[in-house]
Amino acid sequence: MKKTAAVAALLLVVALPAPARAAAATPAYDLDDDCVTLQAAQGHITENDGGYAFAASATSAERFRFDATALGRYTIRDAAGAYPYQSVIGFVLPGRTYGDRADWTAVTTGAGRYQLTSTATGQHLGAFLGRVGGADAPVTLTATPSTGCVAVEDIATGVTGTAAPGVNADGTLNGWIDGHAHVTAAEAFGGDLHCADAFAPGGPAVALKGCPSHATLGIGALLEAIIAGTDPIDSREDGWPTFGDWPQPNSLLHEQAYFRGIERSWRSGQRVLNTLLVANRIICGLYPTRDTSCDETEQIRAQYRYLRSMQDYVDAQSGGPGQGWFRLAATPAEVRTIAAQGKLAVTIGVESSELFGCNVTCTTAAVDAGLDELESMGVSGLYPVHKFDNAFGGTRFDSGATGVAVNIGNLISTGRWWTADSCTGPHDNEQPLVSDELAELLRLGELGLPPGTILPVYPSGPICNTRTLTPMGEYLVTRMIERGMIIHIDHLGVRTASAVLDLAEAADYPGVVSVHSWSDPTIVGRIIALDGFVAGYAHAATDAGDGETPFLDEWRANTQGHTISGYGMGSDVNGLGPLPPPQLAPPAGPQPYPFTAVNGTTVDRQVFGTRTFDLNTDGVPQYGLYADWVTDLIRQAGPDGPRLRSQLMNGAEAYVSMWEAARG
Repeated sequence: MKKTAAVAALLLVVALPAPARAAAATPAYDLDDDCVTLQAAQGHITENDGGYAFAASATSAERFRFDATALGRYTIRDAAGAYPYQSVIGFVLPGRTYGDRADWTAVTTGAGRYQLTSTATGQHLGAFLGRVGGADAPVTLTATPSTGCVAVEDIATGVTGTAAPGVNADGTLNGWIDGHAHVTAAEAFGGDLHCADAFAPGGPAVALKGCPSHATLGIGALLEAIIAGTDPIDSREDGWPTFGDWPQPNSLLHEQAYFRGIERSWRSGQRVLNTLLVANRIICGLYPTRDTSCDETEQIRAQYRYLRSMQDYVDAQSGGPGQGWFRLAATPAEVRTIAAQGKLAVTIGVESSELFGCNVTCTTAAVDAGLDELESMGVSGLYPVHKFDNAFGGTRFDSGATGVAVNIGNLISTGRWWTADSCTGPHDNEQPLVSDELAELLRLGELGLPPGTILPVYPSGPICNTRTLTPMGEYLVTRMIERGMIIHIDHLGVRTASAVLDLAEAADYPGVVSVHSWSDPTIVGRIIALDGFVAGYAHAATDAGDGETPFLDEWRANTQGHTISGYGMGSDVNGLGPLPPPQLAPPAGPQPYPFTAVNGTTVDRQVFGTRTFDLNTDGVPQYGLYADWVTDLIRQAGPDGPRLRSQLMNGAEAYVSMWEAARG
């Protein structure tokens, strides 16, 4: 009897419906650009007496526009354009600009139902003293689609139409590559030297605002004048939305790669963006303030975090994790997968003068640990030597007045000047200190060097850095070959570069590249013979009167006598090097607008705020104009245009094939 009763009780429990469970909250990725009204248990949220309250009637409900600031996070704008923010007095109030307290973390408990929490304070949006404010417990808000919301400030790409596939029918990549860019410059050199950002919560009004330190006679304006020859007196520093004096091709301490510009370039045929995490302890120390350490390893880590946040931001603007067009790729296979999805593959390299914290000396343990860490970040390759001599080898000298400044940096970093001797054949850039009289003109006090410092005097004519690949440098290069990492050979003095190529040739290793024209032509020829990869610095297509070798002239010189399948460009954007200025008299005439890009899309002028960019009058002041530059480049090539187009559009494939062969 007892057994029968127990079974009956068990059957009754099984038959009864399970108690309802509260829906689990998950991050909300679906609110970006939504226009909605919000209703809580207390009523519809409405604007009221300089704040927000609850109303019984839906007709008085406020309309809110959501804009993603990160994955699962948003800024909110009311119908008047104000930003609801969590105030210190507890109420949610309308603010005039975006700030940390106007950032809201959103979770969803079901279709159309959300909970909002102040990202900065952790307070939940709910009822506070009868009004809308911070609450201890979350309240569920029902979001109802609406109309008439304020528009969110943004930048259009100017690109329309259907693009050709990113992968050809035979599986090869279809598109061009920028082999050398610096999209994380906002976090480089301590974080304060560079003004503005490639992206930011709050949109372009936040990312592209001017910096007081870079305005007239500010430290940033003075440094930019020294580096790029800009005017430190008439520096309005207005930024968004008027952009009166930047970006320009030579505004080198201001952001030139806002993500909407990169998106325009990708939509116009770019397939791979190789971004270099760049670090220099000496340059970092020039600026009086900084957000991060000047230690070069710490600078690289900070930029890697920034790059991942940039991917997350694009994802957030595109519907959630993995949905964005900007995708980090750590392997050739990942590049191919991303291209097949029609997205932009972003590969990572490192350009550091004191690599792994090594300036004069290093250890094999530091090299191995450093390579392990970089590979864990998805870094595909690096420069063994950058601006200064280091424990691995000798640098390729900068020329002219820049060479003097960088040589001083070499002295500070290593404790010694560059040393050079006369040489024949491949050589490094000549130096201006070729006589005692010229050296006397450079007063030590003006250079800020200690009294008694002796300036170097170099031979006239072709010279070579006497420092070559060191035993530790040979160890580094050998380990890179074993790991299948790409060896960036630009910036290496010709003797160091030749020694690296000797190792690569002995190993039949193709993973060597020159991607922004900082190598002797003989070195470039050896790279091509190894089946390595070459990209030219993105100077103006033809003469721009700036004294630089036009891109087309260099392309013809680099490819003459060689059979290559693909060629690239290296923008060096945000890399303290000028972008292409307008051409003086382009032989094919000015670039028309709108035009058909290399991938078949239709491209019109890009507009930032109230400023319209035109390649013919502006050159390339910001990354979006590379869409125009590549198309015009092919036009200006004349009879060589079809060959150039074929090599550029096969550039991404040639680079990835080289990388695959290096990895074995």
